[in-house]
Amino acid sequence: MSIYGDYIKSVIRTVPDWPQEGVNFRDITPVLQNHSAFRKLIDSFVHRYQDSKLDAIAAIDARGFIIGAPAAYELGCSFVPVRKKGKLPFRTISETYTLEYGESTVELHSDAFREGDRILVMDDLIATGGTMLAAAKLIQRSGGQVVETATIIDLPELGGSKKIREAGHEVFAVCSFLESE
Repeated sequence: MSIYGDYIKSVIRTVPDWPQEGVNFRDITPVLQNHSAFRKLIDSFVHRYQDSKLDAIAAIDARGFIIGAPAAYELGCSFVPVRKKGKLPFRTISETYTLEYGESTVELHSDAFREGDRILVMDDLIATGGTMLAAAKLIQRSGGQVVETATIIDLPELGGSKKIREAGHEVFAVCSFLESE
């Protein structure tokens, strides 16, 4: 967890029963609207990875872009989008993964990385872990080395961060929420 984790967590809004009854949606919009909170959020990633010699940040469509781009800028590395299927204009590689209600596919440009590139994978939230694991697989297939996976929020009770660790990837979350919070 980040030194700013408790503060960031206090700014995140919980919306009960959205998008369906029984779900507590963790809304990062208040963090983005608060310049101090947003700076502390990006600083959390910059401070953690400033000595990691990253070649790129691969951020997941779409909320991962919000944190991935400024972090890449601050860290002096490139930014690579991992997009939903059909959104990239060049040759792609894709990875399909299972959701609780079906399947989804993410894609990456086939020339996004060189063999051995050191990549940080970023998204806004880890729930079941499927999207993050699919992105990590794409990066490895393209020759990149996943240094770590990073997120604003971890929902550990949903098991995603555990699955990511079991797949051999480290997980960094600025903060985490239990369902009861």
